[in-house]
Amino acid sequence: MDAALKELDKLDKLTSKSSNKGKSPAIAESLDSLLQTLSSIKQHLQDGLASEEEIRTLSKTVETRKKEIDERQKEVYNSLARYGKALDKRFTNPLPTYNPLFTSPTAEKALEHVIAMHFLRIGRFSTAETFIEEFNVDIPSELQAQFIDLHRILIALREQNIEPALEWVRNNRAFLKSRSSSLEFHLHRAEYLRLLRVSRVLYPRNALDYANRYLGSFYDSHPSDLQRLMSCILYLPNLESSPYPELASPTIHSDLEPMFATEFSACLGMGKQVPLKVVGDIGGGGALAKIEKGRKIMRERKSEWSQADELPIEIPLPPENRYHSIFACPVSKDQSTEQNPPMMMTCGHVISKDSLQKLSKGNGQVFNQHRIGEDDANL
Repeated sequence: MDAALKELDKLDKLTSKSSNKGKSPAIAESLDSLLQTLSSIKQHLQDGLASEEEIRTLSKTVETRKKEIDERQKEVYNSLARYGKALDKRFTNPLPTYNPLFTSPTAEKALEHVIAMHFLRIGRFSTAETFIEEFNVDIPSELQAQFIDLHRILIALREQNIEPALEWVRNNRAFLKSRSSSLEFHLHRAEYLRLLRVSRVLYPRNALDYANRYLGSFYDSHPSDLQRLMSCILYLPNLESSPYPELASPTIHSDLEPMFATEFSACLGMGKQVPLKVVGDIGGGGALAKIEKGRKIMRERKSEWSQADELPIEIPLPPENRYHSIFACPVSKDQSTEQNPPMMMTCGHVISKDSLQKLSKGNGQVFNQHRIGEDDANL
């Protein structure tokens, strides 16, 4: 998908260059010029001042503008043809065709709501406003204001201004504490490191004053981090060549944006990722093509999907799209959960907590058998 997008970007640049070299003006300019000419002739006709020469000139003007618009439209059609060829080249396997999924009014409303929320969450507020108005999507104005506030804070963080984010943190400290969130600490850490970077002296008074004022309360929860933050002063101004090079990384501040967006979305009861983006990344990233290829192979071999509704092929997912545990207990074959987490035994093997509790019964008989089996395997 990324390769196809790069190809489309190249084609778009080529189209822009060819358009700039063209002799004909843009379609909007041609239409504006034609409307201005028609308006002028209309006014002259109403005033009785129009001459035969102006009428003949009008006919030529209309024909000229029509040719200009036709030339521009040809460029658009040629660009679309190139886009189509690029897509065909990148996506060699045709995508599967399914019956319409959103036929009922309820399903259509749900889809429209998802699309409107997508525009809001990615910051396309003018598009979202138009979409909500035209499709009559019911999204409370308070929620829309929340997303506007989110992007206002994200823009401030991008400009290394943490004050709007800190104001939100202070207003939602109870919620963040219930999640054991370290957002507030990371905000203060980023500001402290920024003050260190802008300092031109070996004794950065502003940074130390900031640390004494805001970072001291985090010593119980982040002792090792605070020790590193204080020790790095000894290596100023060359943190990159110090034992703490990660403190000089620009990601210290850029990581604040996704971290804040995650906590903000959680406060609204939403996931950290935009659903339509996940669908596009996974489906458009190759999942649909792989599933369709698997279906084709299974049809040729006259086999069917698993009765457990499991995919017979593996669909690789990026780490940010893995929402469930990937550890399966080798004893019970169950996936681990928060209530049934993985547990490591003294022999180094990992099983689920439920299996461990079952194995621990019987005066360690099963454990002895397990160790004996392990010793036999080692022999």
